[in-house]
Amino acid sequence: MNKPCYLSGLGIINALGSGASEVSTKLLTGDTSGMVLEDGLLLTGRARIGRVQGPLEVVPTQLQHFNSRNNQLLLTAFVQIESLVKAAINRYGQSRIGIVLGSSTSGIAEGEAAIAAQHHTGSMPAEYCYTQQEIGSAAVFLAHFLKVSGPAYTVSNACTSSAKAFQSARNLLRHGICDAVIVGGVDTLCRTTINGFASLESITAEHTNPMSINRRGINIGEGAALFLLTQQPSEIVLLGIGETSDAYHMSAPHPEGRGAEQAMRLALQDAEVEADAIGYLNLHATATIKNDEMESLAVARVFPNGVPCSGTKPLTGHTLGAAGATELAFCVLAMQANQLPPHVWDEQADPSLPCLKLIGKTQKLMERTFIDNSRRICMTNSFAFGGSNTSLVIGENR
Repeated sequence: MNKPCYLSGLGIINALGSGASEVSTKLLTGDTSGMVLEDGLLLTGRARIGRVQGPLEVVPTQLQHFNSRNNQLLLTAFVQIESLVKAAINRYGQSRIGIVLGSSTSGIAEGEAAIAAQHHTGSMPAEYCYTQQEIGSAAVFLAHFLKVSGPAYTVSNACTSSAKAFQSARNLLRHGICDAVIVGGVDTLCRTTINGFASLESITAEHTNPMSINRRGINIGEGAALFLLTQQPSEIVLLGIGETSDAYHMSAPHPEGRGAEQAMRLALQDAEVEADAIGYLNLHATATIKNDEMESLAVARVFPNGVPCSGTKPLTGHTLGAAGATELAFCVLAMQANQLPPHVWDEQADPSLPCLKLIGKTQKLMERTFIDNSRRICMTNSFAFGGSNTSLVIGENR
């Protein structure tokens, strides 16, 4: 029998703020103030985005070839769990610490700026280094920063990247390759990604409106979320993981959500719990026509008795490669506060979709608690281009 794996600490930064306390407060009150309209990201028009505000940690001088906003976001989240990580290094040794991160943009923004400078001046900026934008940069940078020598790599699988990182991290522990793994995700706003989604007619300048008949698409966001995963018992246990790939289409999900349904069922099976044990489901809920349709169909089949659920992307934007870890973090914060994050939308349900048990922002906090307090268990969904689907289940260690 495999030993359970536990999540310790939480480093987090996104449009809601920096640090677990600030993010939790704004998450549970449905604060959308971090979603802003900006010029200059889209080739035409304005983009509504989840922009991280405030100062970020500075990449050390000796690691300037890794300098990027993406790695600054990563470092800002990391320092929030630094003492925990250093204790693990002291306990297990540098070679026994792994790093598995999810990212889909890495330092593309730095590459964009360098190419723009070259266009205007004829040469690349002196401070630009290709290492800044390599997709694996985040994990390699953090390994150099910590001087650890265990496996360090980045999973890049679009919007399931950091959710899939938890499976990879758990495998490193269960196969005895590592004793502790820093796991999570980080992604940064950049023109390439935002205009790519625009070309698919998937983004909106309106506030994203998941599960509504008036939904128009995604708002893109940025952020980072990190945990330390070990087999030493702690407050939160990683109960189950379900991964599927239906490969229905390069960018569109399976219309009936078959792969999404199977991922949720596999996660429940892995966790050895029934669907009715889930006290809260964080929906992927991108507010695109097809994603919300397929996810609601899949959720209705997996949870025929209903499950309290919400989509939290209206608060942060879709953080892409960081979304899986970020929304798993939201589940942790919900369990710790015994409060469920509200579903922020116009409350105009799409009559063509199954009716889900969406958590209302106007509900009193006392009405937004876990129904079963004997053991709080949550699931979070992440779905991506190419039919990649990942569901994670976590619970209190009781």
